[in-house]
Amino acid sequence: MNTDPYAILQTHLQSRAPLTTEECDMIISRFRLKKVKRKQFIIQPEYVAKHRNYVVQGALRAYVTDENGIDNTIQFAVEDWWITDYNSYIYQQPATMFVTAIEDSLILQLDFESEKMLKAANHKFETIFRIMAERTAAFQQRRIISALTRTAKERYQDFADRYPLVLNRLPQYALASYLGMSTEFLSKIRNNKV
Repeated sequence: MNTDPYAILQTHLQSRAPLTTEECDMIISRFRLKKVKRKQFIIQPEYVAKHRNYVVQGALRAYVTDENGIDNTIQFAVEDWWITDYNSYIYQQPATMFVTAIEDSLILQLDFESEKMLKAANHKFETIFRIMAERTAAFQQRRIISALTRTAKERYQDFADRYPLVLNRLPQYALASYLGMSTEFLSKIRNNKV
């Protein structure tokens, strides 16, 4: 298994569009490697999200806090997933979410201006980012439909079936808020008491 972060990203990108060696070098050169400690924030509300983040190793969480101070998890990202405050990043306006590391993590960051330059330089790069956006939109739609039509137990089981290797890496409070239930109720589901 390759442990070079840039080679891992290259494999990921080439799965979206076939790239020549020169094209790989061009896109990869725009990413910067960053180590993130557990509980470290990479995005906070009121600051513009400057980067799109590819997770090489570790786990991150995006969340918002409501007026009562309760966290509501919007997204998780583990190896080979992307994370940012997309609204802030795309429109270059102040973020509304926190993005923080759940574990010590290694991420590759692409800044907004570099992404714009890459898209303008080569239609393959534009294709890669379009595919990512389409997959994100489809995922968010499935999540909304699930939240509106399935029971809490069904939502948990679906997550457990889709992401068995991720399940035990997530703090229970974060998973509960992602699934739209209390930590106590999630505990009951996990202990088959519901």
